[in-house]
Amino acid sequence: MKIAPFQPAPPGSDSIQPRRGHGAASGATGVGGSPGSAVAFSSAGRNLAVLQDGSGDIDMARVQALREAIANGKLTMDPSRIADGLLASVRELLR
Repeated sequence: MKIAPFQPAPPGSDSIQPRRGHGAASGATGVGGSPGSAVAFSSAGRNLAVLQDGSGDIDMARVQALREAIANGKLTMDPSRIADGLLASVRELLR
């Protein structure tokens, strides 16, 4: 099976183009072969990068409060509340 060589997108398009060279030995050269060449991402790629930021995923203040409650022995678990939450999420997934 023969694989055709990569055909780069025309200049000015919003697509990612590979670096020239092979592997890490080629250095930090970009599309034009010059160091510091920029890579253009499509609008979908830019949106995905924003979604993958993850900066708002964890409430560190809440994590610290839970750690302190566990360390002080003041964290109480309500098994029925946990079970209710699990059942509610399963019901929602089944819809």
